[in-house]
Amino acid sequence: RKLWKQGKLIQLNRQIRQLREQLQSENFDLALDLQGLLKSGYLTWLSGAKKRIGLGASEGSHLLMHQIISRDGGDQDLIGSEYRFLADQLDYDTSNFEMNLGVSADSLESARSLSQKSFGEHYFVICPFTTRPQKHWFDDYWQTTALELKKKWGLPVLLLGGPADTEAANELCRGTEIVNLSGQTSLQEAAALIGQSQGLIGVDTGLTHMGHAMKVPTLALFGSTRPYLKTGLASSKVIYLGLHCAPCRRKPTCGGSFDCLREITPQSVIEEFSLLAKPPT
Repeated sequence: RKLWKQGKLIQLNRQIRQLREQLQSENFDLALDLQGLLKSGYLTWLSGAKKRIGLGASEGSHLLMHQIISRDGGDQDLIGSEYRFLADQLDYDTSNFEMNLGVSADSLESARSLSQKSFGEHYFVICPFTTRPQKHWFDDYWQTTALELKKKWGLPVLLLGGPADTEAANELCRGTEIVNLSGQTSLQEAAALIGQSQGLIGVDTGLTHMGHAMKVPTLALFGSTRPYLKTGLASSKVIYLGLHCAPCRRKPTCGGSFDCLREITPQSVIEEFSLLAKPPT
């Protein structure tokens, strides 16, 4: 991208050829494009694999594949449905399909040390931020929920987010007792903190999905995106109201009111989370 913006097309072409040669030297039998975009399809094509399979296809990426597998196959309410369906089509066994997340020993120790020094061994996690405002819950709802969690269980509430979320996180946490770690952990450390927590509440974002993978009590709040309604875990649940305008994805029709999330109240979240979370022993 840098070379393209600088107009260094000869050098760009040379590096692409080098990448292609490096990939093709591996003699891949199979390459899977799980994004289904033109950029991911192009990289898959560069691999020179004998068979290239795309999970869904947009932007013309189907022209670079030998086979396209639909994202809409299988049970759409089941978490990871598109990947389960892909695996089924490739004749893999999906009877035990669990998400797993590898976390290094250093990150586990770093998270444990941070919690013991700063906010204690037992805590809850909230993950309020993602890429689009129509996927966000509301600051006052988060503040009320964090306060009620503290009252009910007597445990601190930890906010996790990336560097891009820092300003919004500072605003959300102002005047509260929420422990704000937005932008202060690596992704591995965030995963470790989630795995060591008493439970997580979050919107449709990667950190929330880590809660499922780490198998901690997890409550996911969906509005503008179509969720998985079946998590496959007794410890996890999704709240999705399924309003007539949902899922709108990237094209909200509500004028910014985001009723699909506004109508999910802190009281209902606390009630549902209370059925999942357990006090520390």
